[in-house]
Amino acid sequence: MQKTQQKSEARIEIEPDFVWDAQDAYLFDIDGTLMRSRDRVHYESVAASVHRVTGFEITLAGVLIHGSTDTAILREACRQAGIPDNILEKHYDAILEAMRNSVAERRNELDPELTPGIEEALRHLAQKGALLGVASGNLEAIGWIKIEKAGLREWFRFGGFSDHFPVRPELIGHAARKARDLVGIKGQDGPSICVVGDTPLDIEAARANFLSVIAVATGKYSFEELLRSQPEACVSSLQDLLAVAPGTR
Repeated sequence: MQKTQQKSEARIEIEPDFVWDAQDAYLFDIDGTLMRSRDRVHYESVAASVHRVTGFEITLAGVLIHGSTDTAILREACRQAGIPDNILEKHYDAILEAMRNSVAERRNELDPELTPGIEEALRHLAQKGALLGVASGNLEAIGWIKIEKAGLREWFRFGGFSDHFPVRPELIGHAARKARDLVGIKGQDGPSICVVGDTPLDIEAARANFLSVIAVATGKYSFEELLRSQPEACVSSLQDLLAVAPGTR
C-alpha cells in the first residue's frame, strides 16, 4: 500500500446541476491528481536523455512543468538551450525512447505518494459502472509505469498520453474519443465524460473539448486558483468530495 498525502482543510464547490459521480467516463491526470512523486526519476530523464542522444546540455529550469506534457517540455527545454530545430527533429524519437528507457531502468527508485481518497474514489466510480481512463502529459510507457508502481493499474482500461500530442487539449480529445468508443452510444448527446485534474491547463483542455471537469487542489495549484477557472466541481481532495453525499453539494 502506497502512502497518501495528509488531509488538509476540506473545501468543496460544485455546480448545482453537476452530479459528480454520475458521469459515464472519467479521464484522470496522473501527476498531482492520482499521485505526487517523491523522487526525481521522471524529471531527470529529460535532460539525461537529451545529453545521451545529442550531447547537448539542457535544463528544465524556467520551463512550465505542471499541466504541460513531456513532449512540450522537451521541445521548450531544447529551445531555451538553443538546440537547432533540425537537430531536435533528427533525434526526437530517439530522445523520447531514451526517456522511456531511463524511467524503466530506474523504476525501483520511483516513490509515489497517493493523493487523499484516490483509491476510494476510483472504487466508488467503478462500482457505479463508470469507465475509468487516464489522460496524462506523461509519455505512455512512463505513465503506466508510475500507475503500476502506485498500485492503481487495475482501475484503468485505457489511456491518452503525450507521445503524439504535445498540446494538452489534443491529448484530452484523443482520450475522449477512446472513451466514447468504449462506452458506446449513450443517448442523443453520447456518453458524458469528465476530466479530473489538478491544474488550470486541465480545465482549459476539458473546456476545449466540451467536457466537464473536477479540479482537485492536490498538486501545485491552490483551491482558489483552480476555482477561478470555473470547473464544474472544485475540491480540496477527492477524499473530501467523497465525504459529502454522492452528487450533492
